[in-house]
Amino acid sequence: MKLITKVFNFIILTCNKYNIDDSHGLSHSMNVLNFAHDIYKNELLNYPCIKDHQKVIYMSSALHDMCDKKYMNERDGINDIRNYFKDDISKKELTAIEDIITTMSYSKVKINGFPDLKEYNIPYHIVREADLLAAYDFDRTILYKIYNSEEDILNSFDDAINLFHNRVFKHNDHNLFYTNYSKNKSKELYYNSIDRIKNWDEIVNESF
Repeated sequence: MKLITKVFNFIILTCNKYNIDDSHGLSHSMNVLNFAHDIYKNELLNYPCIKDHQKVIYMSSALHDMCDKKYMNERDGINDIRNYFKDDISKKELTAIEDIITTMSYSKVKINGFPDLKEYNIPYHIVREADLLAAYDFDRTILYKIYNSEEDILNSFDDAINLFHNRVFKHNDHNLFYTNYSKNKSKELYYNSIDRIKNWDEIVNESF
């Protein structure tokens, strides 16, 4: 079985096991993986050594929420990943994946800053930034609120706007992007989000 097939089979199994909703499930994993691919391709010229870490970058991107403490005990999630992929990649690569996905969240970075992962520092930033870029998906934020609170669509919409203005739209102000690609891409995604919010505002307040 090709490794990418095994990765996505694991994501499906884990989402079912821990009731991970659409906001952090298969679609989000695919989006983050695609952003990571784009950042990786753009950073190869600056850091050719990351070619040796492509597998770690891609797997970390796809699997990063499969140990999310919002849905499970983080250590249980890490153990599931280690047991499932122990015959597919080296122990060093598994450790690198663990180090990346357990230190990359917005909340952990704000509290602890960036970790020193030695040769995996650039892969870490690629994966972390890919997840930040995926955070510009306004609908995803509404989905998370609907699935994980008792709020209706109206309150979820209001909460999503507050999160975007207080967090997502300040990613650049808070110097959360390391690569030039992400700095530029985030500006494009910012305007996409603004347009999406305007659409939702019309739907919520002017339609039905």
